[in-house]
Amino acid sequence: MATQVWVPQATIPRRSLGKKVVSLLPSRSQSLSLHPTSNRRSIKCSYSTPDMTIDSSSVPIDVYADVKTEKIVVLGGSGFVGSAICKAAVSSGIEVVSLSRSGRPSYTDSWVEQVSWVKGDVFYVRWDEVLGGATAVVSTLGGFGHEEQMKRINGEANIISVNAAKDFGVPKFILISVHDYNLPSFLLNSGYFTGKRQAESELLSKYTNSGVVLRPGFIYGKRKVDGFEVPLDIVGEPLERLLAATESFTRPLKSLPGSDLLLAPPVSVDDVAYAVVNAVSDDDFFGVFTIEQIKEAAAKVRS
Repeated sequence: MATQVWVPQATIPRRSLGKKVVSLLPSRSQSLSLHPTSNRRSIKCSYSTPDMTIDSSSVPIDVYADVKTEKIVVLGGSGFVGSAICKAAVSSGIEVVSLSRSGRPSYTDSWVEQVSWVKGDVFYVRWDEVLGGATAVVSTLGGFGHEEQMKRINGEANIISVNAAKDFGVPKFILISVHDYNLPSFLLNSGYFTGKRQAESELLSKYTNSGVVLRPGFIYGKRKVDGFEVPLDIVGEPLERLLAATESFTRPLKSLPGSDLLLAPPVSVDDVAYAVVNAVSDDDFFGVFTIEQIKEAAAKVRS
């Protein structure tokens, strides 16, 4: 049942239009209905019809407005990409829960205090304690290692997460995947790419109209490792500008196998984060998104 919060009636003067009086006064108090389990706030206002007379005897019109609030669960939220997503989401007024094996990060930025940090592993976590009330799950899970390890981290971990989110009724899932770099098929058979593509397939089959796959290339930004800041943007940002400036000359080369290892533009970690924020808030944003589309989605949030 919704909780009713009553707002006192304001006094608004009436105006006369010819022989009829238009009342801009609410016919009764305004109410605000809170639905904590559905992540929505329902605002109800009642106003009299335009043809009412001064005796206020006409039937009121009830107007409802649903304001949706977002809560996301970021898998790997204490990592390089995950922490950027948490920060961008918090700055956009989104409630954030992070699930990672390391838990709360060691640094003390102000936005860190606004995230609920959960220490755990997707293979063993009790999902009911993490996914309650979530409107979206964002997975940044992935990594390198030997073949089986990469299949497990990039593939199985994400597949388990997708199915858990679906089982608990989370309406949207966003996966941070990877650009294929125009590599020959035999190179795409490695555990890293195989795992990522298996996860994508599972996501898009379970979330047909709300699954989001972002495929960035090299992601740059200031990466924090053991208390130290690694400025990946020193390389990434100039390279992104150089490739953008020379695109008309390099475009014919992109048809060559593996050419994107050199020609695919890097992506700012902030662009990836803002693209996620856009995906969370836009119900029409779903499917697979390329490097350029990620930047376009981020620009919508930045503007």
